[in-house]
Amino acid sequence: MIGTVFRSEDVPAEDRFEYWRDLVHRAIAPTDISSEHAADFWAEQRLLELGPVMVWPTSFLPTRFRRTEKMVLQTDPELFHLSLVLGGGLGVDHAGRSDMYGPRDLWVSDSSRPYDVGPSDASDLQVVTGVGVDFPKALLPLPQDRIGELLGRRLSGREGTGALLTGFLTGLDRQADSLQPSDAPRLGTVLVDLLSAWFAQLLEAEAALPPETRHRAITERIRAFIRQNLHDPELTPPAIAAAHHISLSYLHRLFQEEAGGETVAAWIRGRRLEAARRDLADPALHATPIHVIASRWGLPHSAGFTRVFRSAYGISPQEYRFQVSAVRK
Repeated sequence: MIGTVFRSEDVPAEDRFEYWRDLVHRAIAPTDISSEHAADFWAEQRLLELGPVMVWPTSFLPTRFRRTEKMVLQTDPELFHLSLVLGGGLGVDHAGRSDMYGPRDLWVSDSSRPYDVGPSDASDLQVVTGVGVDFPKALLPLPQDRIGELLGRRLSGREGTGALLTGFLTGLDRQADSLQPSDAPRLGTVLVDLLSAWFAQLLEAEAALPPETRHRAITERIRAFIRQNLHDPELTPPAIAAAHHISLSYLHRLFQEEAGGETVAAWIRGRRLEAARRDLADPALHATPIHVIASRWGLPHSAGFTRVFRSAYGISPQEYRFQVSAVRK
């Protein structure tokens, strides 16, 4: 597991808001954080340290975050902050722009400028859910004055690279318990590459990106496409290359460089086997025939599925399901 987990019910009621506020301050620039619900506060949060990048999936009762001009002058950690709203809504006043943000909206803020973020109705009990990302400005391979054009803008996490970024951030939260500390720096690098590619796309400045940043962002986009289409038995390297308007040789070269030499076909097979193994261990799917589960993940041939499953995990699918069932009992 990576990261620190906070649940308000694990802390005495009178200490919950202060405890959560201190955790938030580990990620963001010094900010005045207040809530009308502080006396009976509720929040859940995970703090993930991915090298120099901080990612914090969170849910909380309506809260105001205010960074004043005086705070900026006193201390500036030179950070960019990205917020992704997943549930509820927040109003943002930053860099000359004011707007309300709802589910799947994103915005970027700069620690060198004041901001005021909060609910439209502070007395409302609607929980706000989202993901915050804080990272040093120096990590972005783009001119900071160009990034300034994005500050406070409503950005969409519903399509294109914005949707890919949204999926990556929500996936980090879901998979954090199974990730190892050694994974953290690599994930931080991938996240910065995705942010850089997205910002460059929005600013029409993709030519300014280093080749390695473009390569890693393209690779992550292709991986997301593969994950979304594992059910399709026609998901092959030529089909993937065609869907991304790149040559087959370039696709293979990307995976050689970014996937530790693992081939495209091997990466697809590995993800399908992981998904099938997860379903085989799911008690809710115990009555589902093994061949149906395999087909669901793009492995329609029973004998072939059994062979590659045994090769990967040392036992057959049937033996694995029996083993997991026995452990549960």
